[in-house]
Amino acid sequence: MPTNRQSGGSPVRRFFKTLYLSNRFFFTLALCVLGFFACYIFDNFLFVMVVASGVLAVFLLLDIFSLYRQKKGLQAFRNCPERLSNGDMNTISLSITNKYPFRVGITVVEEVPFQFQKRDLVFKTSLGVNKSEALYYDLRPTERGLYRFGAINIYAAGLLGLVTRRYIFEEEGRDVAVYPSFLEMHKYELLAASHRLTDYGVKKIRRIGHATEFDHIKHYVLGDDPRTINYKATARMNQLMVNTYQEEKSQPVYCLIDKGRTMKMPFNGMTLLDYAINSTLMVCTTALNKGDRAGLITFSRDIDEILPADRQRRQRVKILETLYAQETDFKESDYERLYATVRRKLSQRSLIILYTNFETVNGMRRQLKYLSHMAKDHLILVAFFLNSEFNEVLEATPANLEETFRKGMAEKLWNDKHLIVKELNRYGIYTILSKPENLTIDSINKYLEFKARGLI
Repeated sequence: MPTNRQSGGSPVRRFFKTLYLSNRFFFTLALCVLGFFACYIFDNFLFVMVVASGVLAVFLLLDIFSLYRQKKGLQAFRNCPERLSNGDMNTISLSITNKYPFRVGITVVEEVPFQFQKRDLVFKTSLGVNKSEALYYDLRPTERGLYRFGAINIYAAGLLGLVTRRYIFEEEGRDVAVYPSFLEMHKYELLAASHRLTDYGVKKIRRIGHATEFDHIKHYVLGDDPRTINYKATARMNQLMVNTYQEEKSQPVYCLIDKGRTMKMPFNGMTLLDYAINSTLMVCTTALNKGDRAGLITFSRDIDEILPADRQRRQRVKILETLYAQETDFKESDYERLYATVRRKLSQRSLIILYTNFETVNGMRRQLKYLSHMAKDHLILVAFFLNSEFNEVLEATPANLEETFRKGMAEKLWNDKHLIVKELNRYGIYTILSKPENLTIDSINKYLEFKARGLI
């Protein structure tokens, strides 16, 4: 358990560094000062004020003694996960225990990482004798990387409330890594295990036709397809028996993440690259749960990471660790090099989900040659982003020339996005045009749709 640490120096210096006079003391002192001023009017009042001042001094010493008679009057530590989930609410708790022989009022000042820009995270409570309390708060990181928590500062009020003593816990701080959205991944897996994926937003998609792999024979139940009745087994068992099939497995699914400068665009505190990374983690998790092989490629001017598709138990961890380290390099992405890499490295027909951001038709056409070539050998799904702020501009009525110009530009960009979809579809390339916050669900539903249609 972490212990209280104070600044170095002599014992007297350390004592005064931890001692603070409270507002109650200054209020009482102000009354004494006013009383002494009143002595100029009431001569007999001087003795009363001298006694009152002496009583205040005695009470002050007693209050100090009540706080410092125990070396460790409070104990506290921070309950923080080893890593935080990017884009999600992460719960942090502070556990505080009172070792004083009286109820103590405390004020807690928590030092959270500077990335959150929170300087007012203060808790006030009181603890009974030998009682403990947990204080909770939530943090939502919007960037991957290393975050550093500072010290836990606790100010304990004395028995009379005239002074407070400062305690510092975990003064050395603690580093916590922020990973892609693994909390959403765990939530998805739990819902999948309990067959409640519709609560997450995943659509129920009826499989067209039969899977190619026979699984087993079972008793007929209401809702089974009559076309799957096994008449030989039915005659032998003297009751309806049906064949069951399983989806074709071990199909390679690759997520390709564009890390060019267009993916640095922010939305709701996160970059488009982070939304793509979170979606990649969820799609790969879904593919692995379905028995497919999942892999990824990240690229910009160069090909940065290539993780071959696999379905081993460690693959999910490898994907998470690879995604954690990805950053944009603010360069123009080289799709010609990407095509050469895909042609060289991916020998088997695969589902390729390309996360990128095409803003204009001309920008897409510059890369269309390479995408169409890849589509000849693989099933290509291009996922790019729809700026949800367009809706506000398009629905607003312009009040001046500037707003009219903004609305016209928004209409052009909106039309360009949908023209990009149509042109990609003409070349046999599937598309997802999604708002950033909906990208994960849209990608999973599209993957499941491809599975149901037998395309992969």
